[in-house]
Amino acid sequence: MGTIVYLNGQFVSKEEAKVSIFDHGYLLGDGIFETLRSYGGVIFKLEEHLQRLFNSAKYMMLALPVSKAELADLAYQTLEKSSLQDAYLRITVSRGVGERGINPDFCKEPTLSIIVKEVPEYPPESYAVGIEAMIVGVRKISHESLSPQIKSCNYQNNILAKIELNQRGLLEGFLLNHEGYLAEGTVSNVFIVKNGNILTPSPACGCLEGITRQTVIELAQKELQLGVQETQLTRYDLYTAAECFITNTIMELMPVVNIDGRVVGNGQPGALTRQLHALFQALARSER
Repeated sequence: MGTIVYLNGQFVSKEEAKVSIFDHGYLLGDGIFETLRSYGGVIFKLEEHLQRLFNSAKYMMLALPVSKAELADLAYQTLEKSSLQDAYLRITVSRGVGERGINPDFCKEPTLSIIVKEVPEYPPESYAVGIEAMIVGVRKISHESLSPQIKSCNYQNNILAKIELNQRGLLEGFLLNHEGYLAEGTVSNVFIVKNGNILTPSPACGCLEGITRQTVIELAQKELQLGVQETQLTRYDLYTAAECFITNTIMELMPVVNIDGRVVGNGQPGALTRQLHALFQALARSER
């Protein structure tokens, strides 16, 4: 069947999926979301994604219209109706329809949607030979203003960074925080390998504690007996890394072989990057 959408109690086609222009998600970006992926009909790390969604809702004082168990059931119902085994899912909750102004009390009913469609494919060469990246000029919004742990529908910070990447013809780039330390990619978490150690920005630097990020940390510890240091990383650390890779739900692990014109390591995807990606794919396919 392909793309199917659950929207406020109904399963509809892509063409039928419509929300009001008075929805505060559309007007103000007042909403939260989670991006998920299924492998062989099983939604990977569903419980972790739903827990983060409910945490985001609590932070934003946004009342979800269903329980966690009900939402899990709806996600699987939508996946089943799509007839897809390997699929992209996005769960979005907006504040709902309201009057003019920013007051969330104007919105009486949240809007809940679940999109299921085919997994977007990255170019195979991105994994085989790696990608080039850059440090963008846009800085990550301070965690003192907005917690980076919230998957907010307001992505203006990241979109401005993506415009820079588009102008350079690059897939991904890195945002520094207001202190000059690495925070994250525009849509990814970042890891480097240096002196045989795996390092990644600490959440205190402004990165989202991604589900794939955490899975990689656990795989490194359990399968490779390698600790992962969550720490402060600078431009220098990126430029002098032996390996670099980025992670998110859809791309899984992707090698980075050039940053701001500096070749990473020997200019090829690193051994630990390839090993961790293979372990991740094996885990994702084995969970039932």
